[in-house]
Amino acid sequence: MGRRVAVVGAGISGLAAAWQLVTDPAAPDDLSVTVLEASDTVGGKLRLATVAGVAIDVGAESMLARRPEALALVRELALEHLLRHPAPVSAAIVAGGRRWPLPRGTLMGVPSDLGTVRGLLTDSEVDRLAAEVISPVEADIAVGTFVDARLGRAVTDKLVEPLLAGVYAGHSRAISLEVAVPAMFAAAREGRSIVELAGRVAAAAAENFTPVFATLENGLGTLPALLADALRGRGVRLLTGTTVRALRAADGGAWALTTGPTTDAVEEVFDAVVLATPAAPTARLLAGVAPAAAASLATIDYASMAIVTIALAGPATDVLDGSGFLVPPTEPLTIKAATFSSVKWPWLALAHPDMTFLRASVGRFGEVSTLQRPDVDLVEIALRDLASVLGRPLPTPVETQVQRWGGGLPQYAVGHRSRVEPARAPAPGITVCGAAYDGVGIPACIGSGRGAARAVVAHLAG
Repeated sequence: MGRRVAVVGAGISGLAAAWQLVTDPAAPDDLSVTVLEASDTVGGKLRLATVAGVAIDVGAESMLARRPEALALVRELALEHLLRHPAPVSAAIVAGGRRWPLPRGTLMGVPSDLGTVRGLLTDSEVDRLAAEVISPVEADIAVGTFVDARLGRAVTDKLVEPLLAGVYAGHSRAISLEVAVPAMFAAAREGRSIVELAGRVAAAAAENFTPVFATLENGLGTLPALLADALRGRGVRLLTGTTVRALRAADGGAWALTTGPTTDAVEEVFDAVVLATPAAPTARLLAGVAPAAAASLATIDYASMAIVTIALAGPATDVLDGSGFLVPPTEPLTIKAATFSSVKWPWLALAHPDMTFLRASVGRFGEVSTLQRPDVDLVEIALRDLASVLGRPLPTPVETQVQRWGGGLPQYAVGHRSRVEPARAPAPGITVCGAAYDGVGIPACIGSGRGAARAVVAHLAG
């Protein structure tokens, strides 16, 4: 009988883990892979929904192109012909009720050219930024707390906060510098200037000439189904609507997974297991076999958010200039960002020239009351805030759609890396992966999944 591996969770991390298992040259020839997903579809936070008759992203809509993992996977799947990059238009930051160009050459909001932030920051705030207070940091610290001390609170509030909120839906004064901005953490520990670091990063990016972000034509939400098809073509058994309720040790170092309802439970035995689920369900599965790992994962908080997608008749109006805008929490607005999708993605405008799509993000960590409101209220809030920033109301939408992501984004609290260390190798033959560990972006999740799969392959060869 061949070696059997289960991957629990079919988000992009779990799918990437399965792909690594079936393509790794070091994997056993007799390996069989089963992917088990609780929901009725694969993809996790990569999802399409039909709005005004068009299938459009209602989850993650782009991936970082300057990290190699996502583009490498796309190439392995022979999907390079579908890669698309944003239009050469800039984003904005809202400050004082108006839009300011997002400064170029920043490192998570820390500017390399002080002249680019004048106006967005007052003269006194620019002077404080220029007088960087350099002192070494001995241990992990919150991003915002660190930038407050180095460059002043205005840099945190107006520049760092909106960028971090766009990634984590969290608050910069609670998010780990070590995990969220590792290059800045390294400079902090060495007592180096982070403004100079931002300049070096900007110079290297300018020499590279590669676009920062990428997506796939027809939406990034198409990637999971394409990957799932490729996995099935390689013999992977992919089961949706299948919740794994229990994990226990079996004979011979194997692991037994229980699925199905309590009245009709099904138990299968595997030689190894990859847990590609969020922190809370992973902790529940590990509680009986790796209590220290389970306890560490149980401490991770998650932020909820919602994406409001708006479809307008006709091409984009002049007021939708640029790719969108970010909103600092200091502004009296509820939305935290807006993306002018039909302007940002030329493929979308070409495919649907008679429509304009845009979307707004609602929800930061701890903002429970806003997300408890019904969909119609969230649409009204988004339209009102967009009108406030743009200076005039949008035309009446053809259709709107609200996608809620309850507990969608893990929060990397200070000390996160050391906190999750016990969970990285919870037991022989069990590995973990996903956004809860080393990054929430698509490339980071793909890298996490493939790394977990490589560890399984090494275990099976051991």
